[in-house]
Order: sequence, then C-alpha cells, then structure tokens
Amino acid sequence: MKIGTTIRGYRLQKGLSQGDIEKRTGLLRCYLSRVENGHTVPSLDTLAKIAHALDLPLAQFFAEDTLGRELNTQKLSDDELRFLTQIRRYSSNLNDSDRKLLLAMVRKFAATAVR
Repeated sequence: MKIGTTIRGYRLQKGLSQGDIEKRTGLLRCYLSRVENGHTVPSLDTLAKIAHALDLPLAQFFAEDTLGRELNTQKLSDDELRFLTQIRRYSSNLNDSDRKLLLAMVRKFAATAVR
C-alpha cells in the first residue's frame, strides 16, 4: 500500500495544496511532499494529523478500495483533478440556469479547441 499516493489523492480530491495541509497540521510542506512521493513513511500520530486536516477518519487511509478504485477508473492527472475540484467548488454556488450556461460554454470551447 502506498500511503503517500493515498494522501495525495484525497488532498487533490478536496482541492487542497500541500501548503494548506501545512497550515492545518504544522507539518512542513517539504515533509508532506516527501510523504506523498514515498520517500518518508509517516508515524501513526502524523497520519492522524493529516487525516484531521483532510476531514477524514484515520481508517480511510487504509481503505484501499475506496480512493484507489475511484482514481483508477478516472485516470485523471493531478492537474485535471485539481481543475475539476475547483469547478465543483465554484459551481455549487451557481443556480441551475448558470450551470447550464457554464456547461454550454465548456462544450463550445471543447468543440473549437485545437487538438
């Protein structure tokens, strides 16, 4: 099990940066980077801090199927996941009419995009 990959997945899914986690936990961003990249294995206490910062139960890091299945079926890059998370965050404030307009605009951009 790659705990760092799991942490990164949940962090990106929630639209948070490593700096955001740093502020919430007091752990250095460079340490978080080392954890996410598999260079360091965090202690259980440190994992609990990270879980709290992500508003997740500690056990969620050990439920391999949940996030792993979700990320594997989506096959999204980190940038795509960040982008979609931001869209989800901002679109929650839109009314139905504005959401439809936004979707129509995205379709138009996609149709005219150079591939």
